[in-house]
Amino acid sequence: MFPSFHIFGWEVGTYGIMVVLGAVACTFVGNNLIKRFGRDIYDFLLILLSIGAGIFIGAHIVYGITHLDLIIKAFQNIGELWFDKFRDVMIYAIGGMVFYGGFLGGIAAIGVYCKFDKKIKARNLLDIYAVLTPLFHVFGRIGCFLGGCCYGIESPFGFTVHGNTINPDINDVNRLPVQLFESALNLLIFLFILYLFKKSIMTDKLIFVYMLVYPVARFTLEFFRGDEIRGFLFGLSTSQWISILLFVTAIIGLTICRFRKKPVTE
Repeated sequence: MFPSFHIFGWEVGTYGIMVVLGAVACTFVGNNLIKRFGRDIYDFLLILLSIGAGIFIGAHIVYGITHLDLIIKAFQNIGELWFDKFRDVMIYAIGGMVFYGGFLGGIAAIGVYCKFDKKIKARNLLDIYAVLTPLFHVFGRIGCFLGGCCYGIESPFGFTVHGNTINPDINDVNRLPVQLFESALNLLIFLFILYLFKKSIMTDKLIFVYMLVYPVARFTLEFFRGDEIRGFLFGLSTSQWISILLFVTAIIGLTICRFRKKPVTE
């Protein structure tokens, strides 16, 4: 749609701009939330960097899994490929990112971080993570819409893209702006979970709330996406299968929390 623009002779990607705006928004909101646990902005920036690293790694790993057949073939024929060709194949195979991979990578990063920082519990950070994830995703999906890296199905309603160099096949075809729909839903999810956090409702369980709500939205919206690069299994996309797993995990987690015995106080 609008993948980049030029300023002072420099080409600036709109997706990158939206990622930066999302990170700034998360820093502002997260800094206010972390104060509940007696931490300051410097602590939160370190936490944010740790989570960001986990998100980055996880997003690329899951993207690579969706291209596992290509990676296997590349290694099977490594002796026949020039280094440049092998490098190009690997960049293509693991160069993209999958949101769910980033989400799981962020959770893993929180677990690792809390092994070293004993002053804050993982469940506290997971509550904050549940608030900030949909907020960041609001900006991320707008970036996807502008960049044209993913797109909706052909539809009489929506937008017609011209001159997209990332996915030339989508040019001159009217498509549903599914990314904007998801961005709007993420905004509603953010406001809902932020309200729960502020009111101390479902404390220590907000990550499960997010894992109940977002997967339902994502599972549904996947039917309206036109890009098939993410891979399919038995008629469902990779993200739909992950949505199912996260939804079931959330139900199990909430059930365990509900029936967990509370300590007896005298």
